[in-house]
Amino acid sequence: MNGRLKATLVLRGLIVLFVGLAAVFLLDLWGRPAPLRLIPLVDPAFLDTATARRSYADLVRAKEDLSDFDCYACHEKNKPPVLRYDEHQNLLIPREHSDIVMGHGQHGRNNNCFNCHNETNLELLQTRDGRQVKFADSSQLCGSCHGPTFEDWEVGAHGRISGYWNRSRGPIKRQDCVNCHNPHAPPFPSRHPAPGPHLLHELAESSARAETVP
Repeated sequence: MNGRLKATLVLRGLIVLFVGLAAVFLLDLWGRPAPLRLIPLVDPAFLDTATARRSYADLVRAKEDLSDFDCYACHEKNKPPVLRYDEHQNLLIPREHSDIVMGHGQHGRNNNCFNCHNETNLELLQTRDGRQVKFADSSQLCGSCHGPTFEDWEVGAHGRISGYWNRSRGPIKRQDCVNCHNPHAPPFPSRHPAPGPHLLHELAESSARAETVP
């Protein structure tokens, strides 16, 4: 009889205990844990593998519209276009090419169309030593002036190179200079560096609020 009484008392005690705990949780007497703060996400721009620009070779491979490169749709063949300058010897850009901003170098001496374009054949480019270069091979033109950078580009130290370092396993692909640099204004705009390894640090409270503002 004593054993049954003890068991009954224990069961009743446990019932009272669990009811009390349930009441504590339901009434939120102990409070709730603070919500986790937001963890900053990596800007998707840093994950984009596309280059800043598309080269003529890219357009040809993609079978895009190349009408913008048809110089003789407007210019007369075998007749060099006339270049005009203002009183400060700055090149005057014709309104037909108003989208072009000339900024090749820190002075105006390089802002001459015929430094790169062949004046007697506008479908070709020309190097400083007189070699003719196709638009699809424009990096050769860049290398005729920017020798050290071109050598770095050839070995993969400059620019973006992809594929296999071990050529026996597969080919490599070099991006052309114009995939990143505008040939008329080559300086590449500054960019924020990509974030370092993620340490799962919480966002500051002010930053978290800013993230949620539409």
